[in-house]
Amino acid sequence: MSSYAVEQHTILLIADPKILSVPTMDNHELMIDLKNQQAIAYGPSPEIPNNTDYTQLRETVYNKLIKAQNLLPKGLHFCLYEGYRSLQLQKKLFDERYARVKAKHPGWSQSQLFEETTKLVSPVVNLDGSNNIPPHSTGGAIDVYLVDDQSNAVDMGIHPKDWMQDLNSSLSLTNSQVISEDAKTYRRIMTNALLAVGFVNYPTEYWHWSYGDRYWAYHQHKPHAIYNSYHNPKP
Repeated sequence: MSSYAVEQHTILLIADPKILSVPTMDNHELMIDLKNQQAIAYGPSPEIPNNTDYTQLRETVYNKLIKAQNLLPKGLHFCLYEGYRSLQLQKKLFDERYARVKAKHPGWSQSQLFEETTKLVSPVVNLDGSNNIPPHSTGGAIDVYLVDDQSNAVDMGIHPKDWMQDLNSSLSLTNSQVISEDAKTYRRIMTNALLAVGFVNYPTEYWHWSYGDRYWAYHQHKPHAIYNSYHNPKP
């Protein structure tokens, strides 16, 4: 079992200084495109219809996801909601979420709005103006959920596609207490499989798991992350 524990009293957010201080040394590992395989289900494209890169993830991440899927009970499978995400799309999502949080909390300070936004989406630019390395831009982060043999999503409390609607983030929490018992069970099943192969979870998003990025490196006590932002070569 990983030393990383999903059940934490204090959740370390994705843009916490402890995470941002982790150095990165990219190992230049290539991406695998799920469109070229049949082991892991995926789709449809999240957020915007022309997001064609979302099926890509680092090769080690792909292999670990297959190992985790083999640990699931019979009749359950992973479905990838999103893997790689460009910095441009990441910024778009952050700005949209920030605007929604600000509309709900018009009296909050910039730092309060920023922190609340980072619970569900990583910034491209940190609060101090420095550049961030969002997990999805590394190819090391995956958003996944469980489906049955007919490719139907099981009850996990909230589907990843509806994350923007979770205005107080209560449904998205990995250890949410406001979801059904079935959803809690499926989340535990998914968590156990992914932890067993070395992924770490972002506890504010039950669907978000990563390997090789700074969040992983911090929680696994690694000296550095092994994936930096990945710049997809275009034909």
